[in-house]
Amino acid sequence: MLTEAEARKFAEDWIAAWNAHDLEAVLSHYADDATLKSPVVVEVLKDESGTVAGKDALRSYFQRGLQAHSNLRFELVDVLWGLRSVVLYYKNHRGTKTAEYMEFDAGEKVVKVAANYSG
Repeated sequence: MLTEAEARKFAEDWIAAWNAHDLEAVLSHYADDATLKSPVVVEVLKDESGTVAGKDALRSYFQRGLQAHSNLRFELVDVLWGLRSVVLYYKNHRGTKTAEYMEFDAGEKVVKVAANYSG
């Protein structure tokens, strides 16, 4: 089970990696077989499944986002934690709110993500 301190440390590191626009630091949080489901995937990649699967595909997807939004910045609002999961609740540079449910594997890497957005 994750502790509150472990969940908060993960969240702070994850946010810092994104705010630094450090793609390798961002990817260091994910397992090789990680999957991400998001309505933004449908919009950006025109993939109705909304799924990005595998670290190489995540690299390409995240890199595309970083290139498209040079002013990208996240502000952590809250962190919720469970047995082997966290929910990161944050705002982006446009003021949009996001909640990402992230599930961890035994190696403490993110293996599953479901992203949810405000209007």
